[in-house]
Amino acid sequence: MPDAPATTPSLRSAEEAELFLRLHRKGSAPTARRELVERFLPLARQLARRYQRGTEPLDDLIQVASIGLVKAIDRFDPDRGTAFSSYAVPTITGELKRYFRDSGWAVHVPRGMQERVMGVNAAVTRLSRSLGRSPSAEEIGEAVGASAAEVLEAMEAGFAYDAISLEASRSSDSEEGDSYAELLGEEDGRYDLVEYQATIAAELRALPSRDRLVIHLRFSEDLTQSAIAERIGVSQMHVSRLIRRAVGQLQRADDRPETASAHSPGRR
Repeated sequence: MPDAPATTPSLRSAEEAELFLRLHRKGSAPTARRELVERFLPLARQLARRYQRGTEPLDDLIQVASIGLVKAIDRFDPDRGTAFSSYAVPTITGELKRYFRDSGWAVHVPRGMQERVMGVNAAVTRLSRSLGRSPSAEEIGEAVGASAAEVLEAMEAGFAYDAISLEASRSSDSEEGDSYAELLGEEDGRYDLVEYQATIAAELRALPSRDRLVIHLRFSEDLTQSAIAERIGVSQMHVSRLIRRAVGQLQRADDRPETASAHSPGRR
């Protein structure tokens, strides 16, 4: 059985022109649009693969590129005499860049830096293939028209594209529970106590020695009033009065204007 004759470029162009003519006819527009999408979908997929990153699903990029293809089909004017592919490529590429700019980055990065990151990544892939090794920052800069410092800055900004969960393991061979969250510090629950102690230190020293002892036993050693009463040889009721008197004096010191200003955020 003889092979089917190959479609010549002129015939292909004539078929595409006919499809675009049908696209602008009311009755045949949906069918023509579908045929044009099917015809140029390989081009959209090719561009999507060019922008693929390790963590970015290819199916999502193909969907974005397909949206750009449909927009290019609807906006293309065949009367201008240019090939549709010449018009479609920048339209699809723009849609992919917009996707990365608006929804792809975990941390906000300026648009210019995003484009530089994508240019550097593409240059690294291209140069690695041609050189057979990883290119230097100077070689990448020469390829993208940037300095070595700008290339390194773009590589550093590229880490802002992905976010890692705090519950993720720090390495592949880490034990269970060895996560990034364990590297985060915790707020010291007694930090405020240190601040308040420094604030009322002068008033605390001014208290009678027995009042200071009672305050120390109650709030530092966490003894009960009955235990304090037994320790210093007075009644529990008398201990209660001593605590109320001492605490009241310290509170009045803490409420003074100069003490309140020391607690304000601007003084820390």
